[in-house]
Order: sequence, then structure tokens, then C-alpha cells
Amino acid sequence: MSVFPPWNEPDHLRCLFVRNMVLDARIGVFEHEQGVTQRIRVNVMFGVPDSASLEVGADDLARTVSYERVVLLVRELVGQGHIALVETLAERIAAGVLAEKRVRITRVSIEKLDIFDDAESVGVEIERRNPA
Repeated sequence: MSVFPPWNEPDHLRCLFVRNMVLDARIGVFEHEQGVTQRIRVNVMFGVPDSASLEVGADDLARTVSYERVVLLVRELVGQGHIALVETLAERIAAGVLAEKRVRITRVSIEKLDIFDDAESVGVEIERRNPA
């Protein structure tokens, strides 16, 4: 579920994603969140230029952006140490994804999974774009 409308891009984009990546993270501002890990769920979507034609492109990784790169980026950022805000982690992930210039837009959501007994999760979702 996304709070954002469909991408409003003038050109066709291919949507790649990493969905429901669950990690243990050192994250949070409260005293009980210091020095411990808690489960987070990370979702990343990113759009790269695509064609609307029916032509089948080359079966070659060079014409797309690997989602493995995003998985490794998320693991690295989470493993770097304590982060106070889920917003900060989302922004770092978005910046890392957009470092690949072929990525035009990205959406990142970070959820804490074990905060409230009566809520599946709490978190943030952001959208960032590479300048045209």
C-alpha cells in the first residue's frame, strides 16, 4: 500500500522493487530503543526509463538497474549503526538508490514491526526524484 498516487512522469518508466525486506535494525529515539535491535520492514520501488513499444529488448542486465544493488545498499545502511529516525534511514536509502543516474524516481517505506500490539506497523514512506 502506498500513500502516493501513480508516478506522474512524461516518459515511460519501468518499475523495479524490493518488497518486504525484514531486517533487525538499531533504530529509534526512545531510551528503550537504545542498544537493542528491532525488526523493520523495508520496501523500495524505483523507476527507470522504459519503452512502451512491443519490441522485446536485449536479455542483458546492462539495460536495467539491478535490484541486488538496492538490497546490498539497504543492508549496508542498516548495518552502519544506530539511527534515530525511520525518516533518516528512508532518506539515506533514497539517496543511495538515486545515485544510479538511470533511476528517475524512488519510493521508500520503512516500518517498525513491533511497536504496538494492536498495530501491524508504524513508519514512513517518502518519494524522491533525480533532477531532470
